[in-house]
Amino acid sequence: MHDIYLTDHYAELNPTWHEEDSPWKARQIEAIIRKNRLDFDSLCEVGCGTGEILLNLSRTFPKARLTGYEISPHAYQRAKTKETSRVAFRMGDILQEKDTQYDIAVIADVIEHVEDYITFIKGLRSCGRYKIFHIPLDLSVQSLLRAWPITKLRANVGHLHYFFKDTALATLTDCGYSIVDYTYTASRLELPNQAFSSMLMRLPRKLLYSLHPDLAVRILGGYSLLVLAE
Repeated sequence: MHDIYLTDHYAELNPTWHEEDSPWKARQIEAIIRKNRLDFDSLCEVGCGTGEILLNLSRTFPKARLTGYEISPHAYQRAKTKETSRVAFRMGDILQEKDTQYDIAVIADVIEHVEDYITFIKGLRSCGRYKIFHIPLDLSVQSLLRAWPITKLRANVGHLHYFFKDTALATLTDCGYSIVDYTYTASRLELPNQAFSSMLMRLPRKLLYSLHPDLAVRILGGYSLLVLAE
């Protein structure tokens, strides 16, 4: 994991820990759970940040037991203050836990930050029957031509690995997962507090996506991939 999470450096660069994005991310996770009619009693989030995604999911699934795992001391301290009777937070690496098993494990915008992401993804297979990954698709024609969007992601939020749809799905398959379902999520079109350049790209992205989703994502970017796997 990138060192910026083990100190206060990430919090200095991102003081909100992207809490404003959490309701949107929770809605995407809820949608794929309901679409696939997953019945569950327990759900964990690996790399839960300050816990807002889980807190949003707890309101949507009031009977479930939710647990968040976080390695950043700063984020964990903030999450810990928000615990409820059904939402708990733990400081540490879930892969170091023994006999940890949940019905669903959520890994939202995490694998791109992990140095040895292959070992990490393989290790998550035993954490839950179903895994829900949310993976930013940083690689597109426009991002490669401009270059700075990728270098900015590396400097400001610690992205170490970069994916497009095919490599994201191939990575999960190579790590032993079966893909149950996947869909694009319009992260740069729908998330709040977007850069001016993203706002300018909103209409072209929507228009091309309506004609050819794969082509729009490959050329213009601005989307992430939500994957349900076993």
